[in-house]
Amino acid sequence: MRDRTQGRSASRAWAASGLAAPLLVLALLVGPQVSAQTSAQPTVTSASLPGVRQTLVVAAFPAVDDIVRAAVPAWKKLHPDVDIKVVSRQFSDHHTAMTTALSTSVYLPDVMALEVGYVGRFAQGGGLDDLARPPYDIKRYADRFVPYAFAQGTNRKGVVVAAPSDIGPGTLLYRTDILAKAGVSEAELTRSWDSYVAAGVRIKAGTGAYLLAHARDMKEILIRTGIQPGEGLYFDKDSRVLVNTQRFARAFDLARQIRRNKLDARVSAWSNEWSEGFRRGGLATQMTGAWLAGHLNNWLAPTTKGLWRAAQLPEGAYAAYGGTFYAIPRASPPATKQLAWELIQLLTLDRDRQLAAFKAQDAFPALLAGHEDAFFDEPLPFLGGQPARLMWREATRHIAAVDVHKQDAFASEVIDTELDKVLDQGKDIATALSDAERLLQKRALR
Repeated sequence: MRDRTQGRSASRAWAASGLAAPLLVLALLVGPQVSAQTSAQPTVTSASLPGVRQTLVVAAFPAVDDIVRAAVPAWKKLHPDVDIKVVSRQFSDHHTAMTTALSTSVYLPDVMALEVGYVGRFAQGGGLDDLARPPYDIKRYADRFVPYAFAQGTNRKGVVVAAPSDIGPGTLLYRTDILAKAGVSEAELTRSWDSYVAAGVRIKAGTGAYLLAHARDMKEILIRTGIQPGEGLYFDKDSRVLVNTQRFARAFDLARQIRRNKLDARVSAWSNEWSEGFRRGGLATQMTGAWLAGHLNNWLAPTTKGLWRAAQLPEGAYAAYGGTFYAIPRASPPATKQLAWELIQLLTLDRDRQLAAFKAQDAFPALLAGHEDAFFDEPLPFLGGQPARLMWREATRHIAAVDVHKQDAFASEVIDTELDKVLDQGKDIATALSDAERLLQKRALR
């Protein structure tokens, strides 16, 4: 799953690219790249020994590190004697190191940020504290969160392994100038998936622009639609494999139609070519999380301000696309767990902090109270004055909870490999999905 933080992460690594891979090095909590550490004179609190200043270590990735850092002044009002040390690595390195830290109980942070695609992987391993149990009791706050986001942090046994912080309601972004030149309306783009493809044929013929960056983008959205209660992307609640189903067959078929009609630029997200496609008008649409509008405005394609609009996904589809969670390692020092929980509450349950993160980092609030603010009514100049946040808020009310599974990341790799064989080698879709199902059945219960 691709989320806003991935793009910010890579954008700092190199100016025009980002969101690369999904997964922090064993040296995460030591070394020269520590992002921030605040200091305060030691005082006495109930959580510390007299004259001893404590430090709470938070492991994060861009732009989550900035969100935590921005919360430090509010934290200091609560705990002037407790420092916050934010340790940040690029997105993939962060999750790799968190995997290592949890398996070895070495260099564990007090609080770790996790992207939703990795929550399921860590949820089944027993390395994270159950936030539903005392002293946390997070379920008493369950109705304060967007329902599907809270469910994503809960495993099949009802253990709440992570608290949701931000979400990524899916949206369709499109270039008005390209559509106008091709004589295509928004309604034609969104009426159905078939009409979306047909509109792409007209766009390509009339303007030379590609409908979308990669045929894989079609698959990414479609496999996230029509999911039933008790199902995840790739597995159900009993670890039965779901990839050899109509949901995946249609996603593969439409992706193949995109490729056969030469409607995709065959460029990967966050590559230089992808960024240039936005800047130069080579890409007419992009289906992704709502956070991408902020990235386009801030660094990907600021010169295209006013040319973009947002719409709901085609065919009345609603899908989640990314999200950030905070968790507490089970093996972290007991003396800091209460402080860790207080910090997580500040980051996830404080309306002001949620709104500040939204305004500064395009982190769409997982807290429902954060949705009731005049900020949602404001026009977005980048989207031609469209008050798109209202539409994205509406989408969050329709997105169904999707169960997470520890093998989701592996399943994503398998499906991408099989789709590439369909697109590039002409492999039969039914065979590709059967092969994927067979491989995933071997891994489902590991």
